[in-house]
Amino acid sequence: MELKLERIYDKPQDLSGYRILVDRLWPRGISKVNAKLDQWEKQIAPSKELRSWFSHDPKKFPDFKQKYLDELKQNDQVADFVSLVQDKLKAENVILLYGAKDREHNQAVVLKQYLDAHLGQA
Repeated sequence: MELKLERIYDKPQDLSGYRILVDRLWPRGISKVNAKLDQWEKQIAPSKELRSWFSHDPKKFPDFKQKYLDELKQNDQVADFVSLVQDKLKAENVILLYGAKDREHNQAVVLKQYLDAHLGQA
């Protein structure tokens, strides 16, 4: 099975996979029904301070990526999240959902790379 990224504002491309929102804040204008989520993992998202500092500035992305990876290393709940994703991938695709407009410079991109490395899919 495959680990995928999808912007929550786009029409869902894969409703057959396990859909996890990885943003700390609920996406504006999206109803909980229309989100078609299986899980919301806000504790995996970057801290409020890091998110505010980054402010989705592509020039800050390399530093943001490193700071977010550092936060993930310190986060007690990451191991459980990695296990959840690993278990779900045995039976179905896992889709990491995010709200950012920039599809290349956001926390879901970093999180997917992190998961790929920790799940042996890189």
